Amino acid sequence: MKKTAIALFTGDLRLHDHPPLRAAIAAGDRVVPLFVDDDRVRAAGFDAPNRRAFLADCLADLDAGLRARGGRLVLRRGDLVEQVCRVAAEAEAAEVHLAAGPTAFAHAREDRLRRALEADGRRLVVHDAVVTAVPPGAVTPAGSDHFAVFTPYHRRWADHPLREVLAAPRSVRVPEGVESADLPRRADVGGTSEGLAKGGEEEGRKRFTAWLRGGIADYEALHDDMAGDATSRLSPHLHFGTLSPTELIHRATRTGGPGEEAFVRQLCWREFHQQVLAARPGAASADYRTKNDRWRSERSAKDDVEAWREGRTGYPVVDAGMRQLRHEGWMHNRARLLTASFLAKTLYVDWRVGARHFLDLLVDGDVANNQLNWQWMAGTGTDSRPNRVLNPVTQAKRYDPEGAYVRRWVPELADVEAKFVHEPWKLKDRDRSGIDYPDPLIDLPDGLARFKAARGAA
Repeated sequence: MKKTAIALFTGDLRLHDHPPLRAAIAAGDRVVPLFVDDDRVRAAGFDAPNRRAFLADCLADLDAGLRARGGRLVLRRGDLVEQVCRVAAEAEAAEVHLAAGPTAFAHAREDRLRRALEADGRRLVVHDAVVTAVPPGAVTPAGSDHFAVFTPYHRRWADHPLREVLAAPRSVRVPEGVESADLPRRADVGGTSEGLAKGGEEEGRKRFTAWLRGGIADYEALHDDMAGDATSRLSPHLHFGTLSPTELIHRATRTGGPGEEAFVRQLCWREFHQQVLAARPGAASADYRTKNDRWRSERSAKDDVEAWREGRTGYPVVDAGMRQLRHEGWMHNRARLLTASFLAKTLYVDWRVGARHFLDLLVDGDVANNQLNWQWMAGTGTDSRPNRVLNPVTQAKRYDPEGAYVRRWVPELADVEAKFVHEPWKLKDRDRSGIDYPDPLIDLPDGLARFKAARGAA
């Protein structure tokens, strides 16, 4: 009798370096590569147009890769546990192979699926080191279940042995008779950002190869250059798993230059947040280290929040970042820090308001990194200096000295000379005529004083 196993894809939409797929192929004569468009993902608020469009690209690319190897992707819609059990019954599969996820949502999904499969006499096999290179919980400090400080985590993480990179399978044999729903199409997704990048493993691998050849060497020196756009832009591919973090680390460390080391350090930051959230799942919505803030709510700060979302705060670098986010579904990392600091500290608005807006638009909208980076900037997370406030003017002068990033995204200021582009309110009245750009929502000293008073009172 021919044996069949299921490889269940979630946040690992690739063929290269995919332990669950390789294990499923090894476990049986045939394999069902399965993706479930899960109702619970939408209900939990994880769904968003930009990510859904990028996902459509990823699924189409995954299906094409499987077909080139004699297989195909099976797509089902509905409750993930119900659909996996149905496919397992149809294919008479004894095992389901799945990558471990770091979130509470993923853990609950694994538990539900395991119970349901075992009730049918089947087995769930969960694989670590697929979504992350070092599994959450694999390295811990004495007396705790996770690292709360990045530097010691980085040291232990860097010393942790990595598994070998797995090649993509040469052939995939899928049993006949297992039906599939039609794959989604990007063109059918409405409300996406105009400049949204293309998804899929092929695109991700091309981008990473080009990055290794022409960008990574200068990453240490240029990653904060906002106008230079010198980051890898691989975060959407890491979020959807079209690239393996294990493979990225192996390939990036072959030369060991400062750019490569800085890039790998950023990959470690991603996994630092993953292990924090795995140990403290409540941090997705509650303060990791509360300061008992009495934040301004979205309702009480309605006009300020709307101006921030629309990129009309009167601070050019903040507005440039917010407009890039709306146009591309992505934002330069330095701009993410500045826009978050401005909302949470200068405007003293609840960090959850900003985190929700980012998740609504970011194609790389990852719960662990989005929420915990917002908490970092709000001073309720793992930052050892929780009261730091980033000044958008001094930061802009440092990381966008000629104003090129601002001019790219705030065309109202395209013709303003460099010494005024970050402080257009200093222009003489005659020079401001014809410039449709708002005055600052708040003077920075006033915002800083309000934050210090509120944080001190809390």
